[in-house]
Amino acid sequence: DGTRVFGRRVCVEMNRLPDARLIERARTGSREAAGELFERHWTDAWRAAYAIVGRRECADDVAQDAFLKAFGALERFDVSRPFAPWLHRIVVNRALDELRSERRLVSIDELAEPAVWDVADGDAALLAAVADLPVDRRVVCVLRYGLGYSPTEIAGLLDVPVGTVNSRLGRALNDLRSREGVTDAC
Repeated sequence: DGTRVFGRRVCVEMNRLPDARLIERARTGSREAAGELFERHWTDAWRAAYAIVGRRECADDVAQDAFLKAFGALERFDVSRPFAPWLHRIVVNRALDELRSERRLVSIDELAEPAVWDVADGDAALLAAVADLPVDRRVVCVLRYGLGYSPTEIAGLLDVPVGTVNSRLGRALNDLRSREGVTDAC
């Protein structure tokens, strides 16, 4: 297993390893393993950040910061647990920090405007409606319907009771259903 292999064979070998094994290798300094973890999880991490903050540049920064934080804490990560939920919690926390920071730096009027979405495919009306949700409802919607977490998993990610998650989801869905042009998507 200590054999160094370069080129395509490394990519194929890394691609087949489970996250736990990649984490173990990344802890010992394997750039290839860290790169594979990044490749596997970047898209979902970025999408979660984008759905919460609503701007491409900010989502880029949030997702990158989350990966830096995650890679910096790999030594403390419990490899018996799945990597993706741990990373997504970091992304959500970082996105929420970013929104809180913006509230301190930007006037209330500017924050009241809906976020602009750059949607190549998908339902632009639904994404705009999600962007208009209060941040607590937006986060649970993204985690539930964007990333597929159960309410119990979301509760664990956000450190809130399951009832709170269900309540926020219910309110978010009611808000979305009340929006014109969105009712068919919910």
